[in-house]
Amino acid sequence: MTDEPVRTSASAERIRHLLEHGEMEVLGLLPYASNATLLARIEDDDLTGLAVYKPRRGERPLWDFPSGTLCLREYAACVVDAALGWQLVPPTVLRDGPAGFGAVQLFLEEDESCDPHELLSSHPDELRRIALFDVLVNNADRKAGHLLVDTTGHLWSIDHGICFHDEPKLRTVIWAFEGDPLPSDLVSDIEEMRSNAPLFEVLRDLLGADEVEAFCRRTDRALRTRRYPSPGPGGHHVPWPPW
Repeated sequence: MTDEPVRTSASAERIRHLLEHGEMEVLGLLPYASNATLLARIEDDDLTGLAVYKPRRGERPLWDFPSGTLCLREYAACVVDAALGWQLVPPTVLRDGPAGFGAVQLFLEEDESCDPHELLSSHPDELRRIALFDVLVNNADRKAGHLLVDTTGHLWSIDHGICFHDEPKLRTVIWAFEGDPLPSDLVSDIEEMRSNAPLFEVLRDLLGADEVEAFCRRTDRALRTRRYPSPGPGGHHVPWPPW
């Protein structure tokens, strides 16, 4: 077997089983990450591939996010994405691994010929979904480098460790849609997600009660205004560095 990414054509159930139960071997550190981000080989029966492993004990303390919660937020973002049906966040699970408990996400092979600066013209619908997703989850670090186009042409959203704060913290490079009406199909998806009681039970196990309440308020605001927000007065609305 070779160390290659699992194709996303494998069934979602099979990929999840691999991530949850596969035997992991850490291959090394991935570069340019603020926290310990490890590339791992993961193998289970007849399926093998690569995963991004973010152990809790490798998380750098932050002044505004509770310690040891970044991996939980990574998983919470995947859970919300699944409830919306938008397929933005690569399959992600929480589990024990060689470096302890953490988030394990399917590693995706990137099409390095794609320029993130051209996503507005090459993937406009997907980018609209990501921009709205970031509003809902209160993404405090949407860098251009956190947008990944795989070899099938699918646009993915990665690195959601500092999302879901109860205070407004949206910092993103995607402000191209500010003030635009929300697409009607995305509004319908949000309405369906908002009525998904089991989703909120899962989120209450992952986030603080005040953070779940704030997520509900952001969701309700999006349904009420039906527009992409504009940056508020003052503050920093683009992450640094933006890449």
